[in-house]
Amino acid sequence: MTTAVLRLHRTALLVWAAFVAALLLWQVWLNTAGADETRRLAASCRGMLDYCDAFSYGEQVAWPGILLSHTCLAVAAYAGGALIGRELESGTAHLAWTQGVTPARWLAAKLAVPAVAVTLGGTALMLAFRAGWSANRDLMWDDWWTSYVFVDRGPALVAYALCALAVGTLLALLLRRTLAALGAGLAVMLLVTVTLDRFRSGLWPTVTRRSARAFDPPEGAWQLDGGHRGGRYVLTYHPESHFWALHLVETGVLLCLAALCTAGSFAVLRRRVG
Repeated sequence: MTTAVLRLHRTALLVWAAFVAALLLWQVWLNTAGADETRRLAASCRGMLDYCDAFSYGEQVAWPGILLSHTCLAVAAYAGGALIGRELESGTAHLAWTQGVTPARWLAAKLAVPAVAVTLGGTALMLAFRAGWSANRDLMWDDWWTSYVFVDRGPALVAYALCALAVGTLLALLLRRTLAALGAGLAVMLLVTVTLDRFRSGLWPTVTRRSARAFDPPEGAWQLDGGHRGGRYVLTYHPESHFWALHLVETGVLLCLAALCTAGSFAVLRRRVG
C-alpha cells in the first residue's frame, strides 16, 4: 500500500518537495546575501528613507514566513480533495478494498505517507526560519508573538500541517465528494488558525504588575493590557520566556485535534464499510 500511495500521489509529493526546496533556498538567501545587501543599503542611503524602506529586510522575511504558516490550508485541501475525497467519489477506494486491502490498512497508508512528508519538510523549513529570524534581529520589525513568527519558530508549524491532514481526511470521509471536502477542509482549518490566533494569549497564565508609578514592560514582552486604575499603574503581559510554554500548549492542542480527527476517520470508515 505504501508503494501504491507513493506511485498514485507522486506528483503531489514532487510538488511538495519543490515547494520545500524553493522556500529553503529563499530563506537561505535572505539569511545570507539578502541580509548583507540590506545592511549595505542602510549604510549607503542615509536621507533616502523611502528608498531604503523598499528593501526592508523584515518585509522580505515576512512573505515566506506568512506563506509557510499557511501551508496547513493547502494540506487540508489536498487531503480532502485529492488524497481521500477523489478516490471515494470515483470508486477507486472501493476497488482497492476488493483486491485484498482492508479499508483500515488503506486509510493508514493514505495518512502515513503524507504525514511523513509534511513532518520532514515542515521541520526543515522551521529550522531554516528559526536560524534566519534569530540571526538578523537588528534588521527586522516583527516580534516573537507576531502570528507567523510564533507558528514558524517551533513544532506548531508541523502540528498545524498534521492537524490539517487529519481534518481534511475526516471531512472527505463524511462528505465523500471531492470539491465539498476540499472547500470544507479549507474552511475548517482557516477557522482553527483564526481561533488559535485570537485566543493564543490565554493558553498560559499572564504576568500582571502593579505600581504607584508608571513603568515599562520588560524588553521583548508581549503587552496585552495596561493603564491607570484605582490610583495604580497596572500592566498585563507575557514575557519572552513564555514563548515555549505558549507554543507547546498550542502544539498540544493541534496534535490532540489531529488525533481525534484521525480516530474519527477510522470510526467513520469502519461504520460505512461494516
